[in-house]
Amino acid sequence: MLLRLALSKAPSSCQLLAKSSKLNLSLVRNYARGPVRPPRNPVIVERAPVRSQPTLKEKLMGPPSANAFSLGKGAAAGAAAVGLGALCYYGIGMGKHTSIADNAIMWPQYVKERIQSTYAFFGGSCLLTAASAAAVFRSPRLLSLASRGGFVWTLASFALVIGSGAVTRSIQYEKGLGPKHLAWAVHCALLGAMIAPLCFLGGPILTRAALYTGGIAGGLSTIATCAPNDKFLYMGGPLAIGLGLVFASSLASMWLPPTTMLGAGLASMSLYGGLILFSGFLLYDTQLLVRRAEVYPEYAYAPFDPINASMSIYMDVLNIFIRIATIMGLNHRK
Repeated sequence: MLLRLALSKAPSSCQLLAKSSKLNLSLVRNYARGPVRPPRNPVIVERAPVRSQPTLKEKLMGPPSANAFSLGKGAAAGAAAVGLGALCYYGIGMGKHTSIADNAIMWPQYVKERIQSTYAFFGGSCLLTAASAAAVFRSPRLLSLASRGGFVWTLASFALVIGSGAVTRSIQYEKGLGPKHLAWAVHCALLGAMIAPLCFLGGPILTRAALYTGGIAGGLSTIATCAPNDKFLYMGGPLAIGLGLVFASSLASMWLPPTTMLGAGLASMSLYGGLILFSGFLLYDTQLLVRRAEVYPEYAYAPFDPINASMSIYMDVLNIFIRIATIMGLNHRK
């Protein structure tokens, strides 16, 4: 049995012969083919370089995303919601402390006259600025001068406006026409010349921007009047810090256009951040105006100065108008 099993497992002679013949045939074929030589011009396959992650500088200087101004718009919408809530809260008399509207009942006549004259000069400042902007826009030579760009010209314009404002504030106020009224008119005219290029946006956009600015200024003034009379007087420090940030972003946006991610972020901070900032300044300056009108003595060496009191509110409203007009112009282009 074991022998048969071994014979059955062992290969037969025929099988061995077949295997040997196949092996010899494969050797002959390989010898006939000869050695395989490499081609004379080998094809080198280059691998595509693996792209690394962009650096922080490449991200900041790259093109902005489609929602580059979304953060600024969200902040402005949030500030508007807070302002509307404050208007409703203080408007229905839910504040626990006395407000400016409550104290107005006990004001003497000279306090009322001070506030009325201050807002009269504020209205006159707006009219002078609008008339100056329209006159400069109609003059090609003056318009080209006002539209001139460049770092040196921008600094010169800022120095001219700030210097005229400082001169106006330094002159003592006197009733009737005097040098202070002339300096005030020149200051307003210079500001109108600076914003004259905004007239390129068109009359409809500027009209809507003026209406929106009036609505915002009226709403904020109502909040300042209905709120406790010292509610917003503690905002001076944070507002000063915010003013520095907005001013720095406005200057930096001169070198970084909004076509880059960093430039778009700076432009958003200058536009929407400035809109929120000067709205806060309007609340602060309104209550500061009323406080000064109340505490300034009736009989003093120098009379109460309504021009200086109106200039702060005027600058707040003017900055709000410039930013609203710019935002509307950008949305109209899209």
